[in-house]
Amino acid sequence: MLKIGVLGAGHLGKIHLACLESLKGQIQLVGFHDPDPACASAARERFNVPAFESVDALIAASDVVDIVTPTVNHFACAEAALLAGKHVFIEKPITHTVEEGRALQALAARTGLAVQVGHVERFNPALRAVAHRIKAPQFIEAHRLSPFQPRGTDVPVVLDLMIHDLDVVLHLVDSPVAEVRASGAAVLSKTPDIANARIAFENGCVANLTASRISLQKLRKMRVFQPDAYVTMDFLDKQATAMRVGDGHAAGGFNLDLGEGVQKHVQLEPVVVTPTNAIQEELAAFVRAIELGEKPPVGVEDGVRALDLAYQIMAQIQHTH
Repeated sequence: MLKIGVLGAGHLGKIHLACLESLKGQIQLVGFHDPDPACASAARERFNVPAFESVDALIAASDVVDIVTPTVNHFACAEAALLAGKHVFIEKPITHTVEEGRALQALAARTGLAVQVGHVERFNPALRAVAHRIKAPQFIEAHRLSPFQPRGTDVPVVLDLMIHDLDVVLHLVDSPVAEVRASGAAVLSKTPDIANARIAFENGCVANLTASRISLQKLRKMRVFQPDAYVTMDFLDKQATAMRVGDGHAAGGFNLDLGEGVQKHVQLEPVVVTPTNAIQEELAAFVRAIELGEKPPVGVEDGVRALDLAYQIMAQIQHTH
């Protein structure tokens, strides 16, 4: 049974601890480390697991290290774990810089250890319910809006929120990026709080993404258009819809008269979304990958690719100011 230790017991760290606690019987939760005495005390009391005195002590006691620290510490923690022979789960963004990400990718390849990046929307039941229907997207639109939270301002909104959608888009579009255009503004913090990016791919697909952490309400939606279908995903409410477009008549749905004797039939297809805890699912998937000797479902290369695109977007935003 794999022994898993958690680095970081802040807001998200406690969520990881709760998810790992629910996996008891499949894994052994050995404890956590957090340098903040208040965070450590609260986590120790809530989860009744050891609070390790140092990063190195937790790594030594674990087979798998779950890194849920501030982004600036991701590389140092992951490097220490890999050099100690431990598998690594690392929250998004994978590292603070692209250079660190590529160094971590090289280290993972050299050690042969498993590394998974916490791009949790890959495990969102809304995406899982319709991903198989998305074959050749031509246009993707996404909005990810959230009220202001001071704890997220250590990184720009592109790295905090938009990177979720960047990973999903890169996962859905099987083509290199051809062009990036972006704009944004810092409103409440020192880094951009709202950003828009237009990403053009070599195969002709275009993605238009908006992210804001100064909204009055939460919104996390994505729409995907392709020649024969229209798919929507609500990552927040975990709902999805799918419409299929075909020629002529069919039972159900409705017909559109396009003139000159041309008709298209629009069929609303049933979508079954099975509610799941996405963070628990991604952690369980990582455990299975390690036990079976398989490639993690969201690998280190995925994290680096999303981070690289995020930095291209941030460079564009900086260029426009």
